[in-house]
Formats: sequence, structure tokens, C-alpha cells
Amino acid sequence: MHIKKNNNNKTNNFTQGLRPISSSIPHGFKKVFKKNGYNFSTLVDNWSKLVGSEISEKCYPLKVKIGRNLEKGILIINVTHGNEIDIEYSKNTILDGINSFFGYQYLEKVMLNTIQKKRSFIDQNKKVKLDEKKMSKNINSIKNDKLKISLNKLVKAFKSKNV
Repeated sequence: MHIKKNNNNKTNNFTQGLRPISSSIPHGFKKVFKKNGYNFSTLVDNWSKLVGSEISEKCYPLKVKIGRNLEKGILIINVTHGNEIDIEYSKNTILDGINSFFGYQYLEKVMLNTIQKKRSFIDQNKKVKLDEKKMSKNINSIKNDKLKISLNKLVKAFKSKNV
């Protein structure tokens, strides 16, 4: 039995209950698949295996620009400041590792993008002080007993970690 559906002036013939797989994929993913984005996600997932732990600590992939034939792409990687020379000399190693992983000439060139070292917003040595009287007063004003018990446990755990 064939059913005709009219959506946005498009006529599609579907067998009842069966639809093409492409209609079940969200629109955002279709663009990624067409641009060969799954190769980039595979590259990111296996980055430390492909280039080695020494190189992966100094840089990470930002994006890949691919040509029409899905070959001879350009890999853009973020490199922490001060490690540019090491990564510059390791470009061939990076290209060989990635191309051998994919089995064809996926990348042709590597470009570097220098970034500052990531800064931590919380100083690891600085300890946070709690006003215990104020905390216990606020917790005791809560009517839900389960919530009181959970908050007291949280405060106790926080105190033991910050000692």
C-alpha cells in the first residue's frame, strides 16, 4: 500500500511503515556526513594513539579542511605556546600516522595555530573557607529532612577534603 505525503511541496512515495534511512537522520548530521565529519571525530578520538603521547600533550586538532574528493585535506591544530618548534618538526610524523590510519592520502598539510596555555580558574593550593555557623543555620531552616541530611553530608565531605 502506497501513501503519498505532501510536505513543503515535496511528494514522496513511501511503503507503509518503511521509510528511507536518510529521512530518519537529523538534518545537522546530514551536513556533517556530506563533509566527511566522521573522519574528524575519529581523528579526535584516536589523537593520542595516532601521533603519540608526547605530541598529543603539546597540541590537539582544531579542524580539518577537506577538498571535493575527500582527499588532500589540511589539518589545523592548536599548539600551546612554546611548543611550536617541536610540532613543526613533527609535522611529517603527524601526517604519516593519520594517513596510515585512514589508509589513503586523507591529509596533505598541517597548519599550526598557537594558543596560550590553558589557565585554571581555581588555584589548587587555595582552600575555600566555610562559615559553619551560617551554613548550619541555613540548612536547619530547610523543611525537607532528606535534603537536610544530604546537605549535611555534603558539607562534611567538603570539610574533610579542604582540611
